[in-house]
Amino acid sequence: KVFRPWGYYESIDSGDRHQVKHILVNPGASLSLQRHQHRAEHWIVVSGTAIATCGEDEFQLSENESTYIPIGKVHRLANPGKIPLEIIEVQSGTYLGEDDIVRLEDNYGRS
Repeated sequence: KVFRPWGYYESIDSGDRHQVKHILVNPGASLSLQRHQHRAEHWIVVSGTAIATCGEDEFQLSENESTYIPIGKVHRLANPGKIPLEIIEVQSGTYLGEDDIVRLEDNYGRS
């Protein structure tokens, strides 16, 4: 598990062009507004409620719902609820390192 100010993530599978993560976002927390130059992401909500930002769109996702974040698209994941948000994130692309994050806005001073 890799702990962050908003919760944690753990890699549960990986290969040359994919990585699968289990992500837990604490109630009221959010990840940074960010984009990636080398990977796309699919988010599947396992439990809780998510507010997803993808480009100019902001929408709610509930359990068993999903969304796709294309390479280069500005995005954010937030938990507006009172219980932890758990998602499965499937990353695909030519480079999947954590340093492929361009933070545009961050509640924890990391941008």
